[in-house]
Amino acid sequence: MSDIAMIRAAAARLEGHVRRTPLLSSPFLDEIAGRRVLVKPECLQHTGSFKYRGGRAAVSALEPELRARGVIAFSSGNHAQGVALAARQFGVPAVIIMPADAPRMKIDNTRALGAEVVLYDRAGGESREEIGAALTEARGLTLIKPYDEPQVIAGQGTCGLEIAEQVRAAGVERADVLVCCGGGGLTSGVALALEAEAPGLRVRPCEPEGFDDVARSLKEGRIVENAQTSGGICDAIVTPRPGDLTFPILQRLCGPGLVVSEDEALQAMALAFARLKLVAEPGGAVALAAALLRPEAVEGDAVICVITGGNVDAALFRHALERHGDA
Repeated sequence: MSDIAMIRAAAARLEGHVRRTPLLSSPFLDEIAGRRVLVKPECLQHTGSFKYRGGRAAVSALEPELRARGVIAFSSGNHAQGVALAARQFGVPAVIIMPADAPRMKIDNTRALGAEVVLYDRAGGESREEIGAALTEARGLTLIKPYDEPQVIAGQGTCGLEIAEQVRAAGVERADVLVCCGGGGLTSGVALALEAEAPGLRVRPCEPEGFDDVARSLKEGRIVENAQTSGGICDAIVTPRPGDLTFPILQRLCGPGLVVSEDEALQAMALAFARLKLVAEPGGAVALAAALLRPEAVEGDAVICVITGGNVDAALFRHALERHGDA
């Protein structure tokens, strides 16, 4: 299991490689939310999302001989790019298994980073696990899971270390920290980091309607699955269920989950662009949507939210701005 020592060790390995993203604010967003809003824009991270933290942490933790054989990952796009860049930086092969219906930009970017992309029919029920198992055995690759992997969780937790330091400088001691949540790698990593470094902050997982497995799992006290595993515009955080490693951490450290509509995610994208000049993808904007558009569900005079990614196709981003351009 990941712990604060592993997160700090990951931070040391990532020093000089990962971008330290800022903590941004806007009086316009404060007015909408009715409280102070601080935004952590991981959309500015290498590859356009927080996933580079976990990808780099996991690849860098491998024994050199094992790493040299290459790595393999499953991803709809952001984990794919994070692992692909990390592998390229270490000069090792990377194979990424991606759903054929993933956003074209994410597929193209992963290939551009030097990874071999293998597409599968997610909607048709084709198994990425079976494809991955065959490739792993044939080539001697090491699987880097997108969230249920201790070193990935540790790498994502470095975002939490930064938040803890930044909120101290901002004079915030107690607040909800809203994190866009799929399988729970970032959410659990941030929660572990804040438990040690800023215990007055409470992490809240944020999800889109229809894919709120974490919120429902926390409410029921057991892991429950989504009825569907694809579809919707928040592809970056669409997962079947919380992770076996992440859920116990979420259950112990997080407050109740928050759920927003896809249209609210689009509105948050437009607001992030208008007020912070940030490009956010729908799945990366659900935490900001919860902070701004569901303020009654948040506690405290301040709220911190993480924009987890900005890898959005131009047509969808244009749609968000056209729909909510008066934000």
